[in-house]
Amino acid sequence: MKPLYENCIFRSAERARAFDFLGEELVDHSMKWGRGLADTALFKGKLKHLELFVLRYGAEVTVDSDTFDGFALVHMSLRGGTGIEVDGRDLHVAEGRAAVIAPRKRLRLHCLQGAERMVVKVPYELLGPAPERGEGDIPVGSGFMVSRSLTPQWVALSQALLGMLAAPSDAVFSSAWVEHFERSSALFLSSHQPDPSYAWMSAENVREDTTRVASEPLALSHGAQCMERALEYMQSRMFAPISLSDLARAASVSERTLNVLCRRFHGVAPMTLLRNLRLDAVRSRLLLQPDANVTQTALEYGFAHPGRFAACYRERFDELPHQTLSRATR
Repeated sequence: MKPLYENCIFRSAERARAFDFLGEELVDHSMKWGRGLADTALFKGKLKHLELFVLRYGAEVTVDSDTFDGFALVHMSLRGGTGIEVDGRDLHVAEGRAAVIAPRKRLRLHCLQGAERMVVKVPYELLGPAPERGEGDIPVGSGFMVSRSLTPQWVALSQALLGMLAAPSDAVFSSAWVEHFERSSALFLSSHQPDPSYAWMSAENVREDTTRVASEPLALSHGAQCMERALEYMQSRMFAPISLSDLARAASVSERTLNVLCRRFHGVAPMTLLRNLRLDAVRSRLLLQPDANVTQTALEYGFAHPGRFAACYRERFDELPHQTLSRATR
């Protein structure tokens, strides 16, 4: 993230100034401040088409917005979490996860105190052609999470984009190559939507789409719904102590049933899944913030024993944390 942190375009403790500046730079919106002291900072980098930001408010804040004008936003939580309500769908973007949003009607974001996120502004024109595209059509769904299995790939693409920003001044990239890479990054998002039928929806069709999406969870098996509740509980408490009994209560099943479900859907025991999610989040932070302190980051995620943490990290990623940092700074 160093190329972005080196270009701070706004910083202020005044809430009114933050509202005015962010409205002009990102999207027109309204803001409601909550707990904590405002310390708004916006860092920016720009390629040929894509704009990359790191944004933090300091305090807890709720942001409301309507439709975007010709672009989608990719939100990736770097620190803390963000709750997103877009056109009737609820998304929880835990630390290390990413979501794509392009509201047809209404957007609300709730950022926790101290939260920080990376935002990529992607023009619709980069997201690929569509057959019989009509005026007002939008190339991505109104809101969806980048899947857990694909998040490392998005992190790698983000690192490559940041690397282009960090290139020395005498490095001359081919304009055609830069555009190709930007389009490839955007296409990665549009082509990995949970349901391709969400793509190329006009604003007039959003009501039908929202109704269909809202009914989809009913089609999930009872076991899948219980497992999803357990996962949401894990993601919303990435820094807090969690026991197996806590997870079972969140999923509304017994500990034995949760163990069976977790092994069926994820191939591991519940506490191993929790550990893996936290290891993934640590890795995402190390890749995106090369100046991060490994020990402090591990402690934040509940790894109290450095040696045991390093062993678990190596077992999962086949490298030690400091090796991840070394690769991120190259």
